[in-house]
Amino acid sequence: MYIVFEGIDGAGKSTQIKLLKEWLEANGYEVETVVEPTDSEVGKLIRRILQRSDATTDRVQKTLGLLFAADRMLIMDKLSDEKKVILSDRSFISSLAYQEPADWIAEINKYAKTPDLVLLLDLDVNKSVSRTSGEDEFENEEFLTQVKENYLEIIKNFNHEIIDANNGVNKVSSDIKKAVASCVGLCPDCIP
Repeated sequence: MYIVFEGIDGAGKSTQIKLLKEWLEANGYEVETVVEPTDSEVGKLIRRILQRSDATTDRVQKTLGLLFAADRMLIMDKLSDEKKVILSDRSFISSLAYQEPADWIAEINKYAKTPDLVLLLDLDVNKSVSRTSGEDEFENEEFLTQVKENYLEIIKNFNHEIIDANNGVNKVSSDIKKAVASCVGLCPDCIP
């Protein structure tokens, strides 16, 4: 199963992936995690470009779109392992939410694997801004408000659950486990 965590910056994706991985492994599942951008050479280049002052320009955005698509292609074999539950911190859905134009982003990602389940960690934009470092051009209220709206529209096209990420870590974790339980054959009503 391929489960993707999506949401604006600071929503708690990394924390919740760690907690879900521990819970699934405790229940006998083999789990692997993926983070986008990856640690590949392409992923490292993406991280460097995101720190640049011109990262929001149209030219650089198109370059980043291509690089993200290339980075995803490098992990396709890993995402196809049917013996494991793959938990991913972002996917091509992030590119659709963060980058433009949407039709071009969709086209360059048409070979990306579609998630079996998308967990959208829905966080208040003001909380997002207060949780992020402010190190890149994308961590501002106006931009993140648009990205959040994009996410809420895009995920309608996928099997998804919207998780209120404004709650405490334990409540968010419990809500995620309930959403994932029935998908992997566990009892959702058995989760506190």
